[in-house]
Amino acid sequence: MTATALRTHRCGALREAHVGLEVRLGGWLHRRRDLGGLIFFDLRDRAGIVQVSFGPDWTPAAVLEAAATVGPESVVLVRGVVQPRPEAARNPEMVTGQVEVRATQLEVVGPAVTPPIPVWRTKGEDLPAEELRLLHRQLDLRRPEMERNLALRHRLLQRARGVLTELEFYEIETPMLTRPTPEGARDYLVPSRVHPGQFYALPQSPQIYKQLLMVAGFDRYFQLARCFRDEDLRADRQPEFTQIDLEASFVGPEDVYGFVEAVMVNLWDEAGHEVGRPFHRMAFHDAMEHYGSDKPDLRYELKIEDLGDLFGGRGFRVFDTAVEAGGRIRGMRVPGGAQLSRKALDEIAAVAQRHGIGGLATLKRTGDSLTGPLAKLPDIASEQAGLKDGDLLLVTAGADNVTSAALDAVRLQVIQRLELEPVEQHAFLWIEDFPLFERELESDEWIFAHHPFTAPRPEDLPALLDRQYGDVKAQHYDLVYNGNELGSGSIRITDPEVQLRVLEAMGIPRADAERRFGFLLTALRSGAPPHGGFAVGFDRVVMLLAGADSLRDVIAFPKTTAARALFEDSPSPVDPAELASLGIEIRGQ
Repeated sequence: MTATALRTHRCGALREAHVGLEVRLGGWLHRRRDLGGLIFFDLRDRAGIVQVSFGPDWTPAAVLEAAATVGPESVVLVRGVVQPRPEAARNPEMVTGQVEVRATQLEVVGPAVTPPIPVWRTKGEDLPAEELRLLHRQLDLRRPEMERNLALRHRLLQRARGVLTELEFYEIETPMLTRPTPEGARDYLVPSRVHPGQFYALPQSPQIYKQLLMVAGFDRYFQLARCFRDEDLRADRQPEFTQIDLEASFVGPEDVYGFVEAVMVNLWDEAGHEVGRPFHRMAFHDAMEHYGSDKPDLRYELKIEDLGDLFGGRGFRVFDTAVEAGGRIRGMRVPGGAQLSRKALDEIAAVAQRHGIGGLATLKRTGDSLTGPLAKLPDIASEQAGLKDGDLLLVTAGADNVTSAALDAVRLQVIQRLELEPVEQHAFLWIEDFPLFERELESDEWIFAHHPFTAPRPEDLPALLDRQYGDVKAQHYDLVYNGNELGSGSIRITDPEVQLRVLEAMGIPRADAERRFGFLLTALRSGAPPHGGFAVGFDRVVMLLAGADSLRDVIAFPKTTAARALFEDSPSPVDPAELASLGIEIRGQ
């Protein structure tokens, strides 16, 4: 440090090795204690807390007097000598607890009013309401949990950059002012003053740009991309977010899996977790069949089964009616589930009913005895049902698109209530073989299952050309971790004719497609290599690795669930004169 530096060390960096050294510190007054003629500061910065002592034997009288008036959270500069704490005053719970700084100089450079929320809480103390913390975000960010989360975020960002650089990816920025594209969510629109009546869109992803980079021959691209989607929020979703975005040429899915797995293994290592590869793999159909979800939590072995052979045609009217209507009988065997009380089973059934099923039938085995509604069916034996002593069978019937979601919810409830032991701690899973198209629930029309630039499997091209859209599988893949979707990717369409056919399937005529996507189609016609990529939801990764409950705990300045930034009162009205300069008039207010 130079002689003119305001500080020589961070507060939390001082150790016994610094004893005898004169230091200059800068930080926030975390706590002040007045003990007769002695005054103690707990002085805090991002590295931690150190004790600063003011006493008549080493502190000038004017400095000692000034120290008695400093309020909490004020920013001060301190000069003094590092000394060992008296033996009885050492604090083994603090990394700096063996030393203190005996102050000779003090300057208050940032006096603070009484903070409206505490920036530190004692063990067991509840946090203030989240809206109040978001309103005073600069204070909330002083909490040690927030500092740790954002420090982890920084380390993970740098680790991702390093891994992808070693894999010969170039980091390239793509535009923030883009052309609107149909990617499944609403765009944030930005009016152009230079071109009245025309609008940019903030990017939902850099999708088309990274494809253009592959056509341009850059071979491997990545970006810590800022993306924007105007959609409803929840704890794990924000209107603006960061993703680790990558694309590579002359690759198939296996290559992309390798790149992404290398990044994930390194990020988990940065957070102190050892993860093996390759990751698990599962077809979309199998995930829905056995787990009721395309993001199953494989830490637990509990699976959904088709129970039609066991319970079909046995006179259980609810089941028979569902099967006659084209549905199936499905359920799960729960080892040790017989311990669940009637009340617990009723609560689990209520969760299932909220997902659209009529009810949940049960069969328990206790010793050699079977109990529950299904025990009344003729010729039902515990061996036939696959039940051991203490096991439970949960069964429902109906259309797959209803029972899958309900049984997924039931599975998660059972895992939670029985506190089942995981068979592994870090269950990464690739979901493959998604459909390229799916039916829109309200209109029953075909829509993109993901985005319109995803390539169909080569063997399914004839079905696409014959308009047999339900038979077309996509070269799309999702990455799941412990039941959380981390990101998605695909091999891209490089044949402009196939791209036009896919857009046409979604009701976008060729002329309209040429107008809206002409720049991409022109690029594909100029010679496009086979390419594919992936995007990892980085905020979610940080949330999981930090053990946080919400994305808002790992983002410096997040929005609320109402998409508002409380600390800056945004969004806010705009002066009518500014709107007029953009050719915009607000109506209906």
